[in-house]
Amino acid sequence: MTDYNNISYASGPSVIPLLGQTIGQNLKDTVKRFPDNDALVCVEQNYRSSYSEFYNQTTTVAKSLLAKGIAKGERVGIWSPNRSEWVLLQYATARVGIILVNINPSYRSSELEYVLNQSGIKILVSALSFRGSDYKQMVEEVAANCPTLTETIYLDKDWDSFLSLSHTISDETLAEAESTIQFDEPVNIQYTSGTTGFPKGVTLTHHNLLNNGYFIGVRLKYTDADRVCIPVPFYHCFGMVIGNLCCTSHGATMVVPSESFDPATTLKAVEKEKCTSLYGVPTMFIAELALPDFESYNLTSLRTGVMAGSPCPVEIMKQVQSKMYMKEVSICYGMTETSPVSIQTVIGAPLEKQVSTVGTVQDHLEIKIIDPETGHVVPKGQPGELCTRGYSVMLKYWNNPEATAVVLDDARWMHTGDIAVMDDEGYVNISGRIKDIIIRGGENISPREIEEFLYTHPHIEDVQVIGIPDAKYGEVIMAWVKAKKDSGLEEIHLLDFCKGKIAHYKVPKYWKFTADFPVTITGKVRKVEMREISIKELGLEGLLKIKTS
Repeated sequence: MTDYNNISYASGPSVIPLLGQTIGQNLKDTVKRFPDNDALVCVEQNYRSSYSEFYNQTTTVAKSLLAKGIAKGERVGIWSPNRSEWVLLQYATARVGIILVNINPSYRSSELEYVLNQSGIKILVSALSFRGSDYKQMVEEVAANCPTLTETIYLDKDWDSFLSLSHTISDETLAEAESTIQFDEPVNIQYTSGTTGFPKGVTLTHHNLLNNGYFIGVRLKYTDADRVCIPVPFYHCFGMVIGNLCCTSHGATMVVPSESFDPATTLKAVEKEKCTSLYGVPTMFIAELALPDFESYNLTSLRTGVMAGSPCPVEIMKQVQSKMYMKEVSICYGMTETSPVSIQTVIGAPLEKQVSTVGTVQDHLEIKIIDPETGHVVPKGQPGELCTRGYSVMLKYWNNPEATAVVLDDARWMHTGDIAVMDDEGYVNISGRIKDIIIRGGENISPREIEEFLYTHPHIEDVQVIGIPDAKYGEVIMAWVKAKKDSGLEEIHLLDFCKGKIAHYKVPKYWKFTADFPVTITGKVRKVEMREISIKELGLEGLLKIKTS
């Protein structure tokens, strides 16, 4: 008989009500409360605006969009690294009901063409280039194949002339456009990474994004006195929701260190702007801590921050809390399809819970952990697939009902594909992706478990574990290791370190020492690419064909 008091289900607190506003309405309220507070600081661009100045600038952008003939519900794309114009466009489009389509800055021409057509983008706002990629050339290469695209506005070439169109639109016309916007309407499309098949356009509403940003800030205890360093990319939910919307819904300051992540530039921005909060994926914090001159930065203004995007190594979390003064750092877990955060640690949680779990269910949301085979909720302490339900769950994948039906069931539960365990107090541990599990001779092995163990080696700076095809066992374990500088670390040392401490079948068969891991622009490690590289280097293509045939 099922013990219904012991099932892996939890619902978040609802003491603070949800915001029944559009993003534009919420921004207007914040401007009224804190007109002279710094709203946005872009250090690299030497840009700074108060909330009243920021709002006026979004007014100019919104009027210019209307002057271009873009109507409510039509799509405008943004293809750019982190710049002030990105943020202005985010809020301007929301104010007049235009759907902003975030385009990954690392995309190439074929991916760009796919997104332009799949979402039906009418106007593209784009940088001219980024990190050696000629955006303008790629746009020109695909434009003829994109029938909905009418114009591209290049930030360093056309932005000022675009803004000059605003004078043709009256305040009354803008107000009329704003008055028609409802908070349940779509405001944003973000494309998933597409590591399996074509990217899918996650369609999110004002209600999704605004409330998620707001309640993340509630858990971080944000006020108008907070200054948040945002080195994570805006094209992703981490930047535009946990970053921007979290700030603007609480009157805090958005501090953007540079167009793309650089560890030294980020810490300089924290010091210069006296930031109270710092964001990043684990690899970003690892890079910051590894700076040769790390001790020279004054980070004492920090108290909190967010670490998210991938599992956080326990040892790194401890260093962030002690060496970076982020005693109140919070782990956020989620996915783009849930706007993104569904689970978050609460400030004041026991240290063990802060470093070994992703926290408890977010306000106004529900989570459950199910047996992926039967769909039944599993008892607490038993692993299964995590599912999320509530205001944060996406509307759909844009123009893709088949893909939507795969992940969103009839009861509106979002099936994450992540393996999770809930303890007796409702804290959740994420052990990996269902598809990331290594199956060695029938043994299910979590890469995360082995990574956590190897992180305790004093000479390992970073480590990632993957599964590699094997004739005998089906799969065996491989570890990519980034050793600390001048450590002289070798395979024999690691084998000796593992001996007698973890089960023999969990000890990696293959070791690769590397200076870097292949990563996405958000800093997430691309294990798919690591596996492809390793199979080629080890000459295991034949085994792969046997296994997948």
